[in-house]
Amino acid sequence: MSNALPHGYMALVGSERNLPAQARLLGSVDPQEQLEVSLYLRPPAGSDLTSLLQQRTESGAPHLGPHLTRVEYLSRRGATAEDIATVERFAHDHQLTIVRIDQPARRMTLSGTVAQISSAFALEIQHYALAEGTFRGHSGPIYLPHELSQIVVGVFGIDNFPLATPYIRYAQKPAAGSSFSPRDVASLYDFPLKNDGKGQTVAIIELGGGYRTSDFQTYFRQLNVHMPNVVSVSVDGARNSPTGDPKGPDGEVDLDIEIVGAIAPGATIAVYFAPNSVQGFVDAITSAIHDTTHHPSVLSISWGAPEDAWSSQGIQAMDQAFQDAAALGVSVCCASGDGGAWDGEYDGRAHVDFPASSPYALACGGTTLTAGRNNTISETVWNNGPDRATGGGVSDAFALPSWQTDANVPPSVNDQHIGRGVPDIAGDADPATGYQVRADGSNIVVGGTSAVAPLWAALIALINQQRKQPLGYLNPVLYQHASLFMENAAFHDITTGDNGAYQAVPGWDACTGFGSPDGAALLKTLQQLTTPGMKEVKPEG
Repeated sequence: MSNALPHGYMALVGSERNLPAQARLLGSVDPQEQLEVSLYLRPPAGSDLTSLLQQRTESGAPHLGPHLTRVEYLSRRGATAEDIATVERFAHDHQLTIVRIDQPARRMTLSGTVAQISSAFALEIQHYALAEGTFRGHSGPIYLPHELSQIVVGVFGIDNFPLATPYIRYAQKPAAGSSFSPRDVASLYDFPLKNDGKGQTVAIIELGGGYRTSDFQTYFRQLNVHMPNVVSVSVDGARNSPTGDPKGPDGEVDLDIEIVGAIAPGATIAVYFAPNSVQGFVDAITSAIHDTTHHPSVLSISWGAPEDAWSSQGIQAMDQAFQDAAALGVSVCCASGDGGAWDGEYDGRAHVDFPASSPYALACGGTTLTAGRNNTISETVWNNGPDRATGGGVSDAFALPSWQTDANVPPSVNDQHIGRGVPDIAGDADPATGYQVRADGSNIVVGGTSAVAPLWAALIALINQQRKQPLGYLNPVLYQHASLFMENAAFHDITTGDNGAYQAVPGWDACTGFGSPDGAALLKTLQQLTTPGMKEVKPEG
């Protein structure tokens, strides 16, 4: 294509993404190859959720009360008919096919040939080689005509480089008696196991691999737990595709499902399979949040990448989706990463992981858990060395949220700035004190903060069941009422250890947040913070 920029075109802010350092240019992509791209549109004018969420985090715990209904949400946050029509005209002008329009998610999917997509967005699409295979990419920003520049906030799918890593670690030589079933961990953390998650749906995001029902039949029979209802949801063409390697992505998939299923067997578990790309990740999140078939009340996300691996448009689109989740009463639990304070990057700077660093995500850090007699426990920060330690630190992408101002978030070790502190809470993540799971016909012991996200998602499902309504956006209440949670011993405060750059201290810290949960005490405290007039109910079962 010509290097001249079409008249009236301008760069989409934040659409530049650094090519992987090891990427090797192969040449141009076949111009007749078919592509699908996801366009994310702006929220309607005046629809900012900040004031709504701020109102619900003041005066008691109003965010624990009713959230927006889907009808209210659509009228307030859905894409406008005018914006959709403008994108439709753009598609028509460039011979692109409109595959689908998702008004609540503000997403439009367009398809066309590489030649048509290249012309429409004024760029050249190239092939690059990585160790994992051959992928599409482009240098520089994506361009949009002037009429779309204020409407479209993200374009995904032109490149398909792999983005995220599953935060699972395998026990090298687990000592006898040092690993746990998920229900063992739930019992040690005093989860309200008289509940089973009935009436809840836990959404799990997976960017590779798959599961076999036969593994679940064996696993849950061994635990003497009835097998949960597990459903697979395809996003962007990806499907439940087990590889046969329990130490590949299958291990992540089975870990996530089996932890949730063992603790909340009455819940439906909806597994959203998507390609491992920015497009796949963002589309999976929005598909889950806006799923009116399964209606998830909590999301578990055990995949992520350092903040600087993302384009700013990718971070913005994901964060907007998490804001939508908060408005709809959907909790989002994200693993904080397994690479310590460096998040697996050793460039001389500390990094935190995204999406865990979003202020609208409950970031889940990791501990080493030791069980004593009579269900007593002791915990330290999980740190077994490089690439085997809990993620945590100070965000470069997000400012310090108002609800975190009293948490004593430390200055960044990079440049002393104060930003969003990660993680918020924690749980057992050390593979040496890890979880007994089954994948591809093998019983294995695994850990990682990958285990902590579904652990907390299962706990939230149990609490939601008892409360008869969802917790939703939990972060502000945890911080604004930290003294009450401390008084009620709702968390086990982890004060020993570090993650390579940040030290555990009494109270919140950048290794394990407030600590691991005491489920019964957490539930009690949340009931104390229930909005006036809400009826408290006894556990079922």
